[in-house]
Amino acid sequence: MSCCDSVGECFFDYYTSKILVIRSKKVGTLNRFTQALVIAYVIGYVCVLKKGYQDTDTVLSSVTTKVKGIALTNTTELGERVWDVADYIIPPQEDGSFFVLTNMIITPNQTQSKCAEVCHYGSILFFSGVRTGRCVNYNDTVKTCEVLSWCPLEKIVEPPNPPLLADAENFTVLIKNNIRYPKFNFNKRNILPNINNSYLTQCVFSRKTDPDCPIFRLKDIVEEAEEDFQTMAVHGGVMGVQIRWDCDLDMPQSWCVPRYTFRRLDNKDPENNVAPGYNFRFAKYYKDSDGTETRTLIKGYGIRFDVLVFGQAGKFNIIPTLLNIGAGLALLGLVNVICDWIVLTLMKRKHHYKEQKYTYVDDFGLVSIFGLIRHPNVCYTYCILILFGILTYTWVTFCNRLFKVVLVLYSSCFVIKKLT
Repeated sequence: MSCCDSVGECFFDYYTSKILVIRSKKVGTLNRFTQALVIAYVIGYVCVLKKGYQDTDTVLSSVTTKVKGIALTNTTELGERVWDVADYIIPPQEDGSFFVLTNMIITPNQTQSKCAEVCHYGSILFFSGVRTGRCVNYNDTVKTCEVLSWCPLEKIVEPPNPPLLADAENFTVLIKNNIRYPKFNFNKRNILPNINNSYLTQCVFSRKTDPDCPIFRLKDIVEEAEEDFQTMAVHGGVMGVQIRWDCDLDMPQSWCVPRYTFRRLDNKDPENNVAPGYNFRFAKYYKDSDGTETRTLIKGYGIRFDVLVFGQAGKFNIIPTLLNIGAGLALLGLVNVICDWIVLTLMKRKHHYKEQKYTYVDDFGLVSIFGLIRHPNVCYTYCILILFGILTYTWVTFCNRLFKVVLVLYSSCFVIKKLT
């Protein structure tokens, strides 16, 4: 037979389904067990656990904070002093975060003048001013370069321990969080409808007694992250207040509530403790009675609290529902492929099953049970799977969302029809 005849004969072949019932407990049990696994996966994991019948949207959020509390300090530089919100919240407002001053090194009464540069044995000079070129007495035994700077120069010492603002652990912060899921036109805030003014003025967040209260004590936030506030307050650090909004919008809206978690964000690894904590410098300026500009320099240590909001909402939508149903049907079609392969390759009577499964009929009505030789099962199955792969690739690459549904359902039905 010539090549052209073979191509022409193959071109004009027509394939139709043939049902072969094999009474085998082994194959039947394997078939039903595999089908049960696929159905359990689609229903239990995809639909119930992962909510594959829902369309999803990510949260949009805005956060504002308000800190309250008063602390008392008594230092040599400042004497007895009361600190309120305007003193220890720097700056007054930030985007999604706030900083609380907990410790400080104070250098008072600095003026623009000339003084001896501070120098310690074995240290590297950081040039805290502009050198004048003169060498002056730093103390009775040491001379250093004279600098033009804010004098007296800042003290190079460790921060006080315990921290000066130890009472900061009792400060409270009101966190107001507004969220929106634009795809579903859904809005909510963490001050829930059941919270009134009377409750808000006296509640403090507690997982056991007040899990919905948006007012948090700073010590509780740090302890929830398994840290000690007084230890952290010495050098400062960064804390994260995480608010998670995971909402099932098929359920009542009252079920959509925030979940709060807390963790430390900066590195406190004892093996890598270079430049620990969080600090910066700021100054308070004023003029003396003679008009001389003077400042008090403060190297402030404190805890920065970052409010991190994330979440996802889901709601029933027919498109993802059909997509997951189509994917489940396609998986069911693969069950027959597995069982066919076992029957036709591993069973003892595999040759008999091959003869019964495939029959070749020509135009003259002659039947050959050896038609399988000309139409091998493996090639036939691979052709179907390749076609299914091409359709799936087209779906992922080129199609719009609605056509995806039609394509998946069609390809799934095609596979099931051809393989059953």
